[in-house]
Amino acid sequence: MSLAQLKPENNKRTSFPKLAYKKEKLFKQLLDKKESIAVVGLGYVGLPLAVHMAAKFKVMGFDVNEGKVMQLIQHKDPCEELPAREFKGKDISFTSNEEILKEAKFYIVAVPTPIDDLKKPNLGPIKSATATIAKYLKKGDCVVFESTVFPGCTEEVCVPILERISRLKFNKDFTVGYSPERINPGDKEHTFTKITKIVSGSTVEALELIADVYSTVVTAGVHKAPSLKVAEAAKVVENIQRDVNIGLMNELSQVFSVLDINTEEVLKAAGTKWNFHNYFPGLVGGHCIGVDPYYLISKAKEMKYEPKLLEQVREVNESMVQHIVLRLERRLYAKRFRKNDVRILVKGIAFKENVNDIRNSKTAELCEKLINKGFSVVVQDYMVDAKEVKRHYGFEVNNTPEGEFDAIVLAVDHEDYKHLSYYDHLKNGNQETVIFDVKGNKKDKFPKRIYMSL
Repeated sequence: MSLAQLKPENNKRTSFPKLAYKKEKLFKQLLDKKESIAVVGLGYVGLPLAVHMAAKFKVMGFDVNEGKVMQLIQHKDPCEELPAREFKGKDISFTSNEEILKEAKFYIVAVPTPIDDLKKPNLGPIKSATATIAKYLKKGDCVVFESTVFPGCTEEVCVPILERISRLKFNKDFTVGYSPERINPGDKEHTFTKITKIVSGSTVEALELIADVYSTVVTAGVHKAPSLKVAEAAKVVENIQRDVNIGLMNELSQVFSVLDINTEEVLKAAGTKWNFHNYFPGLVGGHCIGVDPYYLISKAKEMKYEPKLLEQVREVNESMVQHIVLRLERRLYAKRFRKNDVRILVKGIAFKENVNDIRNSKTAELCEKLINKGFSVVVQDYMVDAKEVKRHYGFEVNNTPEGEFDAIVLAVDHEDYKHLSYYDHLKNGNQETVIFDVKGNKKDKFPKRIYMSL
């Protein structure tokens, strides 16, 4: 039987006897540390993955950012997710020298997959990482992708790059897998080892190898997806489901705003029913929920299908920044403030609570719109890197603001902000200062006449 006859059809995995032998041998070699694992991309996803893998395997962490690598060598996590003690006793090295990749046999790609200004998938980082690996790819190697992509991307985009540059044959000389990342930045409970890992492989043997590698360190176990496409689709669906549910709450909050009804009180009442699912309105930013839906939307449109619900949900969630600006503007005008005299303090510019990640921050967009309206805006956030905020958005971060503010926006609910009360805010305002609580969970801490929320 020829290799052409063995070629997978309809996305079904095919068994190759030679690769089966290599799979069993490779896993043992990895476990015995005679061969190593290379993790490409050491951000919020790649670093925890690499460090946890290093508890059982020999791991090489590679990143193109030399400054980041220097910090990691000193056991300092730039993302501030892992404490120094997590690095101790781990068989891991960090480098920005790509030539070290030739020493690996098992590769894991964990680079960002953002969108461009037109909300289209930006595959530049994953293409670049794939091309780098391809230069050092050898017979018997396995490449696993963790970056969020549209269904079919691994086989349609990444595999051709690996074949073209390495001059090796897919599923004959090397195999690939897809195991979507499920890291939740800032979450100290649902950590890498405690989250069930979805795994998939381009052949039966590749699947078993990948499952063996991940199950060695992931105590929660693995789920074997029947194909790469199923695993890719599962990842985008996880975040799309949250996007849709939050979108529903955001639209309801806009309706209730018109009806002069407090959204939190409505949801609290509705939540007394046993089968009611608790989601809350808010700003949907970051590099997951606010980005991943566009990957599936783009792929669906490529296949001539219009995903109307997904697009409408994105439109609703993207509209929330303008909704907050207009409500705040109307309240300030009602107090007869002159726009150029109004000072607004925005507390929190990270994309979510208890992280220093400012990518796709909707609070940053909120600040931009307020500034464009003519308001004087001061940003406060003790979690973020002020230089990064300045470089990305052009804002100064001032953690010791002085003077009184006419409005304070509680945008990101960092741990140290959760216990703030009315009297705490008098340090930056007065009894007439308007409080806009984006999360809507501090209603009981402020007088009703100055309090606003979604």
